[in-house]
Amino acid sequence: MPRPRPQLIRGKLEKLHPTQLTVGLAEVADKRQEWKQLKRKERAAALDNHWFPCVLGAEGVYYIVDHHHFGLALLEEEVKRVSLLVLKDLSFVDPVTFWNVMNFNQWAHPYDSRGVRRTFEAIPRSIVDLQDDPYRSLAGQLRRAGGYAKDATPYSEFLWADFLRSRIASDQIINQGAKLQAKGMALVRSQEARYLPGWVGSIAD
Repeated sequence: MPRPRPQLIRGKLEKLHPTQLTVGLAEVADKRQEWKQLKRKERAAALDNHWFPCVLGAEGVYYIVDHHHFGLALLEEEVKRVSLLVLKDLSFVDPVTFWNVMNFNQWAHPYDSRGVRRTFEAIPRSIVDLQDDPYRSLAGQLRRAGGYAKDATPYSEFLWADFLRSRIASDQIINQGAKLQAKGMALVRSQEARYLPGWVGSIAD
């Protein structure tokens, strides 16, 4: 029996349910700035060409499994509707089975801003209630600066955030200036990071 194909639909952005607890708010701010620089037709094209992968849950709720940063940026820019790519319909299963399937498929990341795993019930119901994780912001900035490569591994940037979290003190992460960027770049290009997805080699290589 052939597997059902993903379904493309339109949905209300404010109604989408996240599948993680945190985002990097500095990265959200960067995405807002990128959005502000687009002209009207460019914004329309960006929305047409960008699909939020999601899973249909009980009571018709769509759970997005990626692009939380862009979603929050769009919400803050008062975008109302987006395109959804429905990967699976789990609307008929009980909550325990739902989250078991989400976990099995790596469609959920219930870790808080300290990198501690929480229960799935701790995941907020709305994108606007996501916590800030400054280490996730730094991880995203370092990737865009060429510190490591984008990788298809689910939540790979959170792995990098946890790597940085264990090596940069919480009082140092507050001011994400040039000094912190330099320290972070040295860390992600070090041999210590070679086990992480998207590692591009040490600076000396």
